[in-house]
Amino acid sequence: MDPLYRIDHHGIARYALRRREGWRLLDGDPFGAHAVGAALDTDRPSLLAPVMPSKIVAVGLNYKDHAAEMNKALPDEPLIFLKPSTAVIGTGAAIVIPSGAGRVDYEAELGVVIGKTARHVAAAHAHEYVLGLTCVNDVTDRDLQRRDVQYTRAKGFDTFAPVGPCVVSGDIDRPLTVESRVNGETRQRSSTRELIFPIRQLVEFVTRVMTLLPGDIISTGTPPGVGPLVAGDQVVVAIEGVGELVNDVVEE
Repeated sequence: MDPLYRIDHHGIARYALRRREGWRLLDGDPFGAHAVGAALDTDRPSLLAPVMPSKIVAVGLNYKDHAAEMNKALPDEPLIFLKPSTAVIGTGAAIVIPSGAGRVDYEAELGVVIGKTARHVAAAHAHEYVLGLTCVNDVTDRDLQRRDVQYTRAKGFDTFAPVGPCVVSGDIDRPLTVESRVNGETRQRSSTRELIFPIRQLVEFVTRVMTLLPGDIISTGTPPGVGPLVAGDQVVVAIEGVGELVNDVVEE
């Protein structure tokens, strides 16, 4: 499938494909029956988050070096938590630092977009339930995370889940480069080959706990190099073969 985008089309959210010959609307449901529709009359549509998940299931401490930089032991099984759908924004939208926030960090992550309802999925069949891959920035108030111990408040603020710019189908077993840049300076750069728990294992683990719905995202964890954001920064999450998720940072 060509890269799948979600765009603002004359005030209505529509799915669209970016093809070599230009942009085309997608008629129907990208998670079901669909067909390629009309050509767009612009080559620069207004991009939205490529999906609106009912939930993002994020994985903590899934790179060995990141666990070390956080002074935490390697987990024996995936450490999962939820980010709310209300935190989701797309590329080009602003990350808003809440009033009174502590240190707010970027975390570049590969997101796995679920393509059909998934429950008790065996790792060997995980690829059958994946629509594609996307970029995620798991924005985190680090001070609140330390204070609360659990992650809900620290990672659940509005705008704390940038996703995008698109969903790209591909081999979930192929290692991909994951990096972040702040104001043009590379801060994180690693590969998904360094994941403690790979995508197939994550799909199996999560779907033993909860049903994943079409459009839900498993965010697979961040590599070492996390750091703070301040108003005026621009942060980019770049994933090989997917694209770049770009967001400016503002104060509330």
